[in-house]
Amino acid sequence: GVTIRESVTINRGTKAYGKTIVGDGALLMTGAHIAHDCIVGNNVIMANLATLGGHVEIGPWANIGGGVMVHQFVKIGTQSLIGGGFTAKQDVPPYIVVSGAPLRFVGINKIGLERRGFDSETRALIKKAYRTYFVSKFNRGQALDKIRKTMEQTEEIKKILNFIESSERGII
Repeated sequence: GVTIRESVTINRGTKAYGKTIVGDGALLMTGAHIAHDCIVGNNVIMANLATLGGHVEIGPWANIGGGVMVHQFVKIGTQSLIGGGFTAKQDVPPYIVVSGAPLRFVGINKIGLERRGFDSETRALIKKAYRTYFVSKFNRGQALDKIRKTMEQTEEIKKILNFIESSERGII
């Protein structure tokens, strides 16, 4: 089931899109708001006063910190964590921690990945991919090419590449 605490609001879907979906195991803490036509994945945690604009999509096991505002049409990747009190105006890729104003990459969600059973080798590969994308001096295209050509194409790496390449709002 879904745990819904006090003063949570969930808007129904619009006629154009049809529905708002909250996945199994989600925890919606006090005052959280989910606008129309959102898709909230299984086991997502939305802390107190986290707010989603319309058409937001959140992948499974993501964690949205207290007071976070997520702009309409933003996508949040699986197992990502957004630090409390910030605003997400662009897409947040899977498996990472973001914080600050504007949001920026802090690192991989090491604790979350450990809790979900990701082994150290997989975590190291995810970390290497994101260091190439966010920390290196490569531009977006060069970083994606390097990840594609020099790293083992595991399910996680493919998910990262697909998420970044399909982003319509841009990546944080």
